[in-house]
Amino acid sequence: MPDTLAVAVADHVATVTLLRATMAPAFFAECEAAFRGLAADGEVRAIVVRSSAKAFSYGLDLPAAFQQFGPLFAGGGAANRAELLALIRRLQGAFNAIAASPVPVLAAVHGACIGGGLDLISACDIRLASADAKISLREVKVAIIADLGSLQRLPFIIGQGHTRELAFTGKTIDAARALRIGLVSDVLATPDELAAAADAMAREIAGNPPLTVRGIKDVLAAGQGRSVAEGLEYVAAYNAAFLASEDLGEALAAFMEKREPRYQGR
Repeated sequence: MPDTLAVAVADHVATVTLLRATMAPAFFAECEAAFRGLAADGEVRAIVVRSSAKAFSYGLDLPAAFQQFGPLFAGGGAANRAELLALIRRLQGAFNAIAASPVPVLAAVHGACIGGGLDLISACDIRLASADAKISLREVKVAIIADLGSLQRLPFIIGQGHTRELAFTGKTIDAARALRIGLVSDVLATPDELAAAADAMAREIAGNPPLTVRGIKDVLAAGQGRSVAEGLEYVAAYNAAFLASEDLGEALAAFMEKREPRYQGR
C-alpha cells in the first residue's frame, strides 16, 4: 500500500493526492505505479494531482536521498557512475508516466512547488494554482542540474527565455508571475477554491467524449517537434482511422434532439 500518495476514482475522475511535503525515495516508484495503473483503467477520463500537505511539494527529500544513495553521489569508479545513471532513469520514470498518461492530467498547486514539484507539474497537461503558490526551479542552489524533466518540458510550456531564467537563477516566482508566463492557466484566491476549480475542470473534461479527448492528447503530443504540415498529416490519418464512433453519433443525435449527450467511449 503506497504511503507517499493516495489514489481515488469517482465519476471517471481520478485524484492523486501527495501525502507528504517532500518526495521520499519511495515516492518515485509509487508515483510511476499509480499512473501506470490509471493509464490501464479505461474508465478514467481525467486525473487531478493535488497535495494534502502544507505545500504542494518541496521536491526531493534530500536527507533521505543522501542517506539511501549517498555513496553514489560521492564519486567513485565506472560501476558507481553506471548505478547512478540507472537511478536517475528510474526516478525519471515517475514523471514520464505522468506525461504519458493517455488522459489529461491537471495539477492543483498550493504553497511551495520546488524542484521535483516543478518537475512533476511540468509533466501535467494543465496547471492551476492558488494565490499563495511559490514556484522554483531550485536545483542550481544545491549544485544539481535538474534531471527529472523541467529542463526538457518547460521550454514547451513557458518558452526558452523564462526556462533559462528560472534554471540559471533558482529564483522563486509567485502565482501572479506563473500566470503571466503561462506556467499556470488560472490562479484561485484560496486552496479551497483551487481544489473546487480543479475538480470542476476535471469533471468538464470527463463529460466530453473520452476517446476524442484521448485522441486530442495523442495529436498534441505527436505535434511536438514536427512541422505544421507533418502535424496536419498525422491528425488527418488519425481521424481517418478513428473519427467514426458511437460517440460521434450520440453527439449528432443530442444536438438534433436539443439534449445533453451521454458519451460511452465507444
